[in-house]
Amino acid sequence: MNIGQIRENAWAMPVTSPSYPKGPYRFFNREFLVITYRTDPAKLRAVVPEPLTIEEPLVNYEFIRMPDSTGFGDYTESGQVIPVSHNGVAGNYTHAMYLNDHPATAGGRELWGFPKKIATPHLETFSDTLVGTLDYGPVRVATGTMGYKHAPLDAEALGRSLAKTPNYLLKVMPHVDGSARVCELVRFYLQDIQMKGAWSGPAALEFAAHARAPVAELPVLEVVGAKHFVADLTLGLGEVVFDYLE
Repeated sequence: MNIGQIRENAWAMPVTSPSYPKGPYRFFNREFLVITYRTDPAKLRAVVPEPLTIEEPLVNYEFIRMPDSTGFGDYTESGQVIPVSHNGVAGNYTHAMYLNDHPATAGGRELWGFPKKIATPHLETFSDTLVGTLDYGPVRVATGTMGYKHAPLDAEALGRSLAKTPNYLLKVMPHVDGSARVCELVRFYLQDIQMKGAWSGPAALEFAAHARAPVAELPVLEVVGAKHFVADLTLGLGEVVFDYLE
Protein backbone atom coordinates (compact mmCIF):
# COMPACT_ATOMS: atom_id res chain seq x y z
CA MET A 1 0.00 0.00 0.00
CA ASN A 2 1.25 3.46 -0.84
CA ILE A 3 0.73 6.47 1.42
CA GLY A 4 -2.37 7.63 -0.45
CA GLN A 5 -4.01 4.20 -0.20
CA ILE A 6 -3.27 4.05 3.52
CA ARG A 7 -4.88 7.45 4.08
CA GLU A 8 -7.91 6.52 2.00
CA ASN A 9 -8.51 3.35 4.04
CA ALA A 10 -7.65 4.74 7.47
CA TRP A 11 -11.21 4.76 8.83
CA ALA A 12 -11.36 1.46 10.77
CA MET A 13 -9.19 -1.38 12.04
CA PRO A 14 -7.84 -3.65 10.66
CA VAL A 15 -7.17 -1.58 7.52
CA THR A 16 -7.21 -4.59 5.15
CA SER A 17 -10.36 -6.11 6.69
CA PRO A 18 -12.33 -3.56 8.76
CA SER A 19 -14.44 -4.89 11.62
CA TYR A 20 -17.42 -2.80 10.46
CA PRO A 21 -18.43 -0.87 7.32
CA LYS A 22 -18.82 2.87 6.91
CA GLY A 23 -22.16 4.29 8.03
CA PRO A 24 -24.89 5.34 8.17
CA TYR A 25 -25.95 2.79 10.77
CA ARG A 26 -29.66 2.04 10.64
CA PHE A 27 -31.47 -0.18 13.17
CA PHE A 28 -34.77 -1.92 12.44
CA ASN A 29 -37.20 -3.18 15.11
CA ARG A 30 -34.85 -2.08 17.88
CA GLU A 31 -36.52 -3.16 21.13
CA PHE A 32 -35.79 -1.40 24.44
CA LEU A 33 -36.50 -2.30 28.05
CA VAL A 34 -35.48 0.72 30.14
CA ILE A 35 -35.81 0.56 33.93
CA THR A 36 -35.19 3.82 35.76
CA TYR A 37 -33.93 3.58 39.32
CA ARG A 38 -32.69 5.76 42.14
CA THR A 39 -29.10 5.22 43.29
CA ASP A 40 -26.45 6.55 45.69
CA PRO A 41 -25.84 10.21 44.73
CA ALA A 42 -22.21 10.22 45.88
CA LYS A 43 -21.38 7.14 43.80
CA LEU A 44 -23.17 8.63 40.82
CA ARG A 45 -21.28 11.92 41.03
CA ALA A 46 -18.01 9.97 41.16
CA VAL A 47 -18.53 8.48 37.67
CA VAL A 48 -20.09 11.39 35.76
CA PRO A 49 -17.36 13.41 34.01
CA GLU A 50 -17.22 17.18 34.08
CA PRO A 51 -18.52 19.37 32.49
CA LEU A 52 -21.66 17.20 32.74
CA THR A 53 -23.78 17.59 35.88
CA ILE A 54 -26.56 15.55 37.48
CA GLU A 55 -29.83 16.90 38.83
CA GLU A 56 -31.19 13.74 40.48
CA PRO A 57 -29.51 10.45 41.48
CA LEU A 58 -31.20 8.45 38.70
CA VAL A 59 -29.92 5.77 36.33
CA ASN A 60 -31.59 4.18 33.32
CA TYR A 61 -30.71 0.50 33.08
CA GLU A 62 -31.23 -0.65 29.49
CA PHE A 63 -31.68 -3.98 27.75
CA ILE A 64 -31.72 -3.46 23.96
CA ARG A 65 -32.51 -6.15 21.39
CA MET A 66 -31.17 -5.29 17.93
CA PRO A 67 -32.18 -8.03 15.46
CA ASP A 68 -31.37 -6.09 12.28
CA SER A 69 -28.70 -3.39 12.10
CA THR A 70 -26.74 -2.33 9.04
CA GLY A 71 -23.12 -3.37 9.31
CA PHE A 72 -23.33 -4.65 12.87
CA GLY A 73 -25.77 -7.53 12.40
CA ASP A 74 -27.98 -9.17 15.03
CA TYR A 75 -27.08 -8.59 18.68
CA THR A 76 -28.23 -7.55 22.15
CA GLU A 77 -26.86 -4.89 24.48
CA SER A 78 -27.28 -3.99 28.14
CA GLY A 79 -25.95 -1.28 30.42
CA GLN A 80 -26.33 1.96 32.36
CA VAL A 81 -27.25 5.39 31.01
CA ILE A 82 -27.29 8.38 33.36
CA PRO A 83 -29.56 11.44 32.97
CA VAL A 84 -27.29 14.51 32.96
CA SER A 85 -27.25 18.18 32.05
CA HIS A 86 -24.80 20.16 29.89
CA ASN A 87 -25.06 23.95 29.71
CA GLY A 88 -28.57 23.68 31.10
CA VAL A 89 -29.75 21.17 28.48
CA ALA A 90 -30.91 17.74 29.66
CA GLY A 91 -29.20 14.73 28.09
CA ASN A 92 -27.94 11.21 28.73
CA TYR A 93 -24.45 9.95 29.54
CA THR A 94 -23.63 6.33 28.68
CA HIS A 95 -21.71 4.92 31.62
CA ALA A 96 -21.39 1.20 30.73
CA MET A 97 -22.52 -1.12 27.96
CA TYR A 98 -22.16 -4.89 27.51
CA LEU A 99 -22.95 -6.72 24.27
CA ASN A 100 -22.46 -9.98 22.38
CA ASP A 101 -21.21 -8.66 19.03
CA HIS A 102 -17.65 -7.77 17.99
CA PRO A 103 -18.37 -5.36 15.07
CA ALA A 104 -20.68 -3.26 17.25
CA THR A 105 -18.14 -3.31 20.08
CA ALA A 106 -15.27 -2.24 17.82
CA GLY A 107 -17.31 0.36 15.95
CA GLY A 108 -18.90 1.74 19.09
CA ARG A 109 -15.57 2.23 20.83
CA GLU A 110 -13.56 3.47 17.84
CA LEU A 111 -16.11 5.84 16.27
CA TRP A 112 -18.12 7.28 19.16
CA GLY A 113 -16.30 6.16 22.29
CA PHE A 114 -19.02 3.88 23.67
CA PRO A 115 -17.79 2.12 26.85
CA LYS A 116 -18.46 -1.36 25.48
CA LYS A 117 -17.35 -4.79 26.67
CA ILE A 118 -18.16 -8.25 25.36
CA ALA A 119 -20.68 -10.13 27.53
CA THR A 120 -23.96 -12.06 27.14
CA PRO A 121 -27.15 -10.03 27.45
CA HIS A 122 -30.65 -11.28 26.60
CA LEU A 123 -34.07 -9.67 26.20
CA GLU A 124 -37.03 -12.02 25.85
CA THR A 125 -40.74 -12.30 26.64
CA PHE A 126 -41.84 -15.12 28.93
CA SER A 127 -45.62 -15.37 29.17
CA ASP A 128 -46.74 -12.10 30.78
CA THR A 129 -43.25 -10.76 31.58
CA LEU A 130 -40.50 -9.02 29.63
CA VAL A 131 -37.19 -10.35 30.97
CA GLY A 132 -33.74 -8.83 30.50
CA THR A 133 -30.59 -10.51 31.77
CA LEU A 134 -26.84 -9.84 31.61
CA ASP A 135 -24.23 -12.54 32.14
CA TYR A 136 -20.50 -11.82 32.28
CA GLY A 137 -18.90 -15.16 31.70
CA PRO A 138 -20.76 -17.67 33.90
CA VAL A 139 -22.00 -15.02 36.35
CA ARG A 140 -25.44 -13.38 36.20
CA VAL A 141 -24.82 -9.72 37.01
CA ALA A 142 -28.17 -8.07 36.12
CA THR A 143 -31.81 -9.12 35.91
CA GLY A 144 -34.64 -6.79 34.92
CA THR A 145 -38.32 -7.68 34.62
CA MET A 146 -41.39 -5.74 33.52
CA GLY A 147 -45.05 -6.57 33.12
CA TYR A 148 -45.66 -7.02 29.39
CA LYS A 149 -47.50 -4.09 27.76
CA HIS A 150 -49.56 -3.17 30.80
CA ALA A 151 -50.30 0.40 29.68
CA PRO A 152 -49.67 2.21 26.39
CA LEU A 153 -47.41 5.25 26.28
CA ASP A 154 -47.53 8.10 23.78
CA ALA A 155 -45.08 6.59 21.29
CA GLU A 156 -44.86 9.69 19.10
CA ALA A 157 -44.06 11.94 22.06
CA LEU A 158 -41.42 9.49 23.23
CA GLY A 159 -39.91 9.43 19.74
CA ARG A 160 -39.72 13.24 19.65
CA SER A 161 -38.03 13.23 23.06
CA LEU A 162 -35.48 10.63 21.95
CA ALA A 163 -34.66 12.65 18.82
CA LYS A 164 -34.05 15.94 20.62
CA THR A 165 -32.11 14.52 23.58
CA PRO A 166 -28.31 14.78 23.30
CA ASN A 167 -26.30 11.71 24.28
CA TYR A 168 -22.80 11.95 25.71
CA LEU A 169 -19.78 9.64 25.79
CA LEU A 170 -16.27 9.87 27.22
CA LYS A 171 -14.02 8.78 24.36
CA VAL A 172 -10.49 7.69 25.30
CA MET A 173 -7.88 6.33 22.88
CA PRO A 174 -4.31 5.72 24.02
CA HIS A 175 -1.12 6.76 22.25
CA VAL A 176 1.45 4.08 21.39
CA ASP A 177 3.36 4.98 24.58
CA GLY A 178 0.27 4.40 26.71
CA SER A 179 -0.53 8.06 27.28
CA ALA A 180 -3.83 9.58 26.17
CA ARG A 181 -3.95 10.41 22.44
CA VAL A 182 -7.70 11.16 22.47
CA CYS A 183 -9.68 12.18 25.56
CA GLU A 184 -12.92 13.89 24.58
CA LEU A 185 -16.52 14.38 25.58
CA VAL A 186 -18.55 13.35 22.52
CA ARG A 187 -22.18 14.17 21.73
CA PHE A 188 -24.48 12.30 19.36
CA TYR A 189 -28.19 12.09 18.54
CA LEU A 190 -30.62 9.39 17.48
CA GLN A 191 -32.04 10.26 14.05
CA ASP A 192 -34.92 9.38 11.71
CA ILE A 193 -36.85 7.64 14.48
CA GLN A 194 -39.96 5.68 13.52
CA MET A 195 -41.78 4.51 16.63
CA LYS A 196 -43.67 1.21 16.45
CA GLY A 197 -45.09 1.10 19.97
CA ALA A 198 -44.37 2.05 23.57
CA TRP A 199 -45.66 0.73 26.89
CA SER A 200 -45.15 0.97 30.64
CA GLY A 201 -45.63 -1.57 33.41
CA PRO A 202 -44.49 -2.69 36.85
CA ALA A 203 -40.78 -3.46 36.97
CA ALA A 204 -38.02 -4.87 39.13
CA LEU A 205 -34.23 -4.76 38.84
CA GLU A 206 -31.42 -6.50 40.69
CA PHE A 207 -27.62 -6.64 40.38
CA ALA A 208 -24.85 -8.93 41.57
CA ALA A 209 -21.36 -7.69 42.38
CA HIS A 210 -18.73 -8.43 39.74
CA ALA A 211 -15.12 -7.26 39.42
CA ARG A 212 -15.22 -6.79 35.62
CA ALA A 213 -18.87 -5.86 35.12
CA PRO A 214 -19.44 -3.53 38.09
CA VAL A 215 -23.03 -2.46 37.42
CA ALA A 216 -23.73 -2.99 41.12
CA GLU A 217 -21.41 -0.08 41.96
CA LEU A 218 -24.43 2.10 41.18
CA PRO A 219 -26.83 0.22 43.47
CA VAL A 220 -30.59 -0.02 43.03
CA LEU A 221 -32.21 1.87 45.91
CA GLU A 222 -35.65 2.23 44.33
CA VAL A 223 -37.20 1.48 40.96
CA VAL A 224 -39.07 4.61 39.85
CA GLY A 225 -40.40 3.55 36.43
CA ALA A 226 -39.99 1.46 33.31
CA LYS A 227 -40.79 1.59 29.64
CA HIS A 228 -40.72 -0.84 26.75
CA PHE A 229 -40.65 0.43 23.18
CA VAL A 230 -39.80 -0.64 19.64
CA ALA A 231 -38.44 1.65 16.92
CA ASP A 232 -36.49 1.96 13.71
CA LEU A 233 -33.74 4.55 14.01
CA THR A 234 -30.38 5.74 12.77
CA LEU A 235 -27.44 6.14 15.13
CA GLY A 236 -26.01 9.52 14.22
CA LEU A 237 -22.26 10.11 14.18
CA GLY A 238 -20.77 12.31 16.88
CA GLU A 239 -19.18 15.67 17.53
CA VAL A 240 -16.62 16.72 20.12
CA VAL A 241 -17.99 19.11 22.73
CA PHE A 242 -15.04 19.12 25.16
CA ASP A 243 -11.38 18.17 24.72
CA TYR A 244 -9.77 17.18 28.02
CA LEU A 245 -6.25 17.45 26.56
CA GLU A 246 -6.49 21.11 25.54
